[in-house]
Amino acid sequence: MSSDFIKTEDGTEIFYKDWGPKDAQPIHFHHGWPLSADDWDNQMLFFLANGYRVVAHDRRGHGRSTQVDTGNTMDQYAADASAVVEHLDLRNAIHIGHSTGGGEVARYVARYGQPQGRVAKAVLISSVPPLMLKTEQNPGGTPIEVFDGFRKALAANRAQFYIDVASGPFYGFNRPGAKISQGIIDNWWRQGMMGGALAHYEGIKAFSETDQTDDLKAITVPTLILQGEDDQVVPYKDASVLQHKLIKGSTLKLYPGYPHGAFTIHADVMNPDMLAFIKS
Repeated sequence: MSSDFIKTEDGTEIFYKDWGPKDAQPIHFHHGWPLSADDWDNQMLFFLANGYRVVAHDRRGHGRSTQVDTGNTMDQYAADASAVVEHLDLRNAIHIGHSTGGGEVARYVARYGQPQGRVAKAVLISSVPPLMLKTEQNPGGTPIEVFDGFRKALAANRAQFYIDVASGPFYGFNRPGAKISQGIIDNWWRQGMMGGALAHYEGIKAFSETDQTDDLKAITVPTLILQGEDDQVVPYKDASVLQHKLIKGSTLKLYPGYPHGAFTIHADVMNPDMLAFIKS
C-alpha cells in the first residue's frame, strides 16, 4: 500500500496515503489549514514503526486533492473523511486531528464514525472546536476582524501570508529565543501553496464560524485533548479547556510554552504521549 485517490459523490478526487499492514489497527490523521497529509510525516513514520497502519488524506482543495469551488465546509470535510474511511474499510480506528483537522475529526466521529461503529478513540491537537469566533454566547472567542484580516492577506498575497504565518505565530518562531527551523517554515509554505486559493479562502469561514458544541457533546469514545498554552492561533482556554468540559470522560493535557504547531517541533514529547493513550 502506498497512495491513491478516491472519488466522492460530487466527483471530487481525494488523495490519501495508506501505509502498513491491513490487519494492523489503523490511525487516521486529519491535517490543519491550509496544509496537507504531509504535515503528519513524522507521526506516520513513528506509528508505522510501532506496528500501526497509518492513513492520512488531503482535504478537498488542499494538497493533491481536487481544487474544487464547492464543499469547503466542515460538513463536507467530515463527509469526505468518511468516504476515505469507507473506501479503505477502516475499523477500530484512532482518529487524530490538528487544528481544522480536529474539527473535522469531531464532526466525523459524531456523525459518521460512532454511528457506524468504526472509531475506537480520538485525539484532538490544538483543535478549533467548539467555536473560534467571538459571539455573545462565546465571549472568549476571536473577533471576526482577525479572520477578515486572514482573508484580506490571503487574497492580496497568499505566498507572503503563508511565509508570515509559518515563520511567526504557528510554531512560535516569533517568540524571543525560539529555535527557528527554516526547513519547517519552507515545508509549511510548500504544503500551503500546493492547495487552492479559493478552498483556503472559504476554509477560513469553515474553521472559524462552525459551532461544534453538539459534535463534542455527542462524542463517547475515549478522547485525548492536547494543546500548548502558548498557542497564538487557537487560544487554549476557548478550545481545549472547553473541549474537555464538553466531551464526557476526555483526557486533557496542556503543555506550558508550546505553540500551535507543537506536534511538529515537539514530536519527541507528543508522539509518546499519544502512543501511551492509544495503548491504554
